Amino acid sequence: MTELLNLTGKVAFVTGATRGIGLETARGLGKLGAAVVIGSRDAQKGQATADQLRKEGLTAESVKCDVNSIEDHAAVYGFFEKNYGKLDILINNAGILLDEESVSVQIVNRTSTLPAETLRETFDVNFFAPIQLTQTLLPLIRKSEAGRIVNLSSVLGSLTLHADPTAPIYSFKTFAYNASKTALNAFTVHLAHELKDTPIKVNSIHPGWVVTALGGNKATIDVVEGSRTSIIAATLPADGQTGGFFHLDDQLPW
Repeated sequence: MTELLNLTGKVAFVTGATRGIGLETARGLGKLGAAVVIGSRDAQKGQATADQLRKEGLTAESVKCDVNSIEDHAAVYGFFEKNYGKLDILINNAGILLDEESVSVQIVNRTSTLPAETLRETFDVNFFAPIQLTQTLLPLIRKSEAGRIVNLSSVLGSLTLHADPTAPIYSFKTFAYNASKTALNAFTVHLAHELKDTPIKVNSIHPGWVVTALGGNKATIDVVEGSRTSIIAATLPADGQTGGFFHLDDQLPW
């Protein structure tokens, strides 16, 4: 298992971090010494989450961030520029699953009837928002000695596995969600290539099937274990990989 680095002096921003994987990722990074900033659509929930982490002895703040709001992106940039002058770790954690009816009772492929509005709303949050936020914050990440960008993807974004009848996910054809994660993986590959001659590393991760509001109560691992891959990708050493797709230390097929 990858040995995690000490993050003292680092600052990390986690979107969608008031619950689930995002909260546990923030907590885990804080325990490694990072100053963690909670991103939340609801400013009060974000503040309450930061208060709780501080009670646990961690360094934590919060900032309002509706990932769909360009105005919030600009405000987040201003927050980090004023208070830290840099950003070391960006965890694009916020995401939605709207085609839940496809798996709520039994697995049903609804690709041919899925409303375009569901696709658009899913892509807005899962694809366009992390791209726009990353582009906004990248000048601050470039000021880090070792910037890390972690995109929360899913094994359900793997076209290789979706085309393989023997793969465990073969039947899970939640089209909007899956396609948005495939597209996010493409962003990872392209941005990592653009930044390959810099100290910045960009990776997609699959957290596992985690018991969360999104993952449901039939999932197989808890949020602590589900946060581990994000933390590994956020703490990669200088010789760590960029432009990859991982679960824990295992590389996944695109």
